Order: sequence, then C-alpha cells, then structure tokens
Amino acid sequence: MGITLAILGAALAVILSGIGSAIGIMIAAKSAAGALSEDPTKFGQYLPLIALPGTQGIYGFIIGFLIFNKLGIISGNIIDGLTFFRGLQFLVGSLPIAFAGLFTAIYQGKVCASGINLVSKQPTETGKALTMGGLVEFYAILGLLLSLFFVLFIKI
Repeated sequence: MGITLAILGAALAVILSGIGSAIGIMIAAKSAAGALSEDPTKFGQYLPLIALPGTQGIYGFIIGFLIFNKLGIISGNIIDGLTFFRGLQFLVGSLPIAFAGLFTAIYQGKVCASGINLVSKQPTETGKALTMGGLVEFYAILGLLLSLFFVLFIKI
C-alpha cells in the first residue's frame, strides 16, 4: 500500500503541474497567435512569454523523478515493503508542487497573455512583461522547494 501512495504522489506532481502548464501555454499562445496575425516579426519576443508557464510542468516532473528514484523504480531495485506511513509522506510531499504547479501555470499564462498584448503595442517593454510573469513563477518555485524538502528528507 505504501508504494502505491508514493507512486500516486509522483503521478499527481507530474499530472497536475503538466495540466496547469498546458493550459497556461494555451492561454499565452492564443494571445500570441492573435498578435502575430498583425505582426509576424515579433514571434521571438513572444516566445519566452508563451513558454514561461511550461516551467511548472518541468518542476512537477522533477519531483516525480525524485520520488521514483528514491523508490528504486529508475534503477530497477524497487524498495520492498514501503510502509503506509512512508508512502503517505511521499504523497503529501508531492502536493505542494502538484497544486502550486497547476494554479500558478494557469495564472501565469494569463499574465503572459497580458504581457504579449503589452509587447504587441510597445515592443520595447518585453522585459517588463517577463518580469510580471516571473512574479507568478516565484510561487511555483516555492511549491517546488517545499516538495523538494519533503521528498529529499524522507528516510526509507
């Protein structure tokens, strides 16, 4: 039962943060597609804003990978008899990035879409648009760090 909970935690970290990233990228990309229809030369300025919400999916993947690594799944030496309590620790440890990744990616996509609208009218303001998106990223990083602390300090 413990191994099942731990794998569930890894899956939630990857799936929820991945869903958030996909939605966030979609929101920003829709805005960029509209802006590019007016000026296709600005694709390079829009690309970082489109890609920024994708980082949360990477963060969730990192936590999922670390859990799989600690469980021995990657090396093929799966830990036998993981207790229910240890499995629950992995599950709970994955939740900060799972939920922070889900929600911050979506909201970051909205901020980046607004940034794309800003850059389409004021091409020299890309840095400000990226900074606004980066402010949302800070909370995704906090979720990643909290999950890292939880997962790395679980003793097996």
